[in-house]
Amino acid sequence: MHIIDLTFVGRGIHEELVAYVADQQNYYEQEGVHVALRDGCAWDGERVRRTATIGLARAVLSRITDGVPWTVLCVNTHRPLFWLLARDVYASVEELRGRRIGIHPPATAPGCLSRIVLRRHGIDPDRDVRPVVMTPGDYGRHLRRLAEGSLDAAFVGSTLAPEVTVRENGLRLMAFVGDHFRTPTVGIAVDPTHTPVDDPAVQALVRANRRALRTIHDEPDLAVRYVNALIPSLTETEARRHYERYVAPYFTADGRHDPRVAASALPSLAEELGVSTVPDAADIYRTEPAEGPS
Repeated sequence: MHIIDLTFVGRGIHEELVAYVADQQNYYEQEGVHVALRDGCAWDGERVRRTATIGLARAVLSRITDGVPWTVLCVNTHRPLFWLLARDVYASVEELRGRRIGIHPPATAPGCLSRIVLRRHGIDPDRDVRPVVMTPGDYGRHLRRLAEGSLDAAFVGSTLAPEVTVRENGLRLMAFVGDHFRTPTVGIAVDPTHTPVDDPAVQALVRANRRALRTIHDEPDLAVRYVNALIPSLTETEARRHYERYVAPYFTADGRHDPRVAASALPSLAEELGVSTVPDAADIYRTEPAEGPS
């Protein structure tokens, strides 16, 4: 039995769903690997790079800014599961000019993506709004500040279901980040400096991840149950709607990345990070399935 650490760097079904399915369906053991799922949300980059990681966007950002040779071996989705919610008095993103927006730190993956989305709506996140940098979590604090009026809008992640959240809190869903910016964003990546790509534990991990992706598509009732387990505040009907809107259409069935999406996303990420040299997507994304047992 091989052994590997797998680190998630964010909460919610965006980061956790595929690994959760693989674990609950016993795919790791069937593929001959013991996976220690580690919470790396507060880890620095050096510690994360000694493990396999689910957080592709964070890994790619560190490759762009610091040259860390992260290699992506499996992609779960090209649609980042983050949303912009606002108080109901605002009807469009453009109406948020001059307003207070809760946003992730700019050098983080969700923060970088959120800033790109604002720019695509013609809003400079440094000059046209009043950014309130907030640490991600379950986003309860974001919702409280929206309710009390100390925030006008906020970017939130997949620990909640946006349609349910806006209905229950009198808010408005302004944008789904994945509709406005696409990039390979969660899956499996390793830093070959510490973990060789052809390590048997890595290959077993990738096979299990691909099996979980296939299950999410082939067994929707099972997938809905796992979505509901990760967001237990939802009813079964709400969990199914969430799965049908954000998971079934956008999660890959085989772990392959879309080369056109990857090549298009990298220059935008580098520009937002203030980096002039853009890495070659072909050097980062190697998601063709390898031969091996299953």
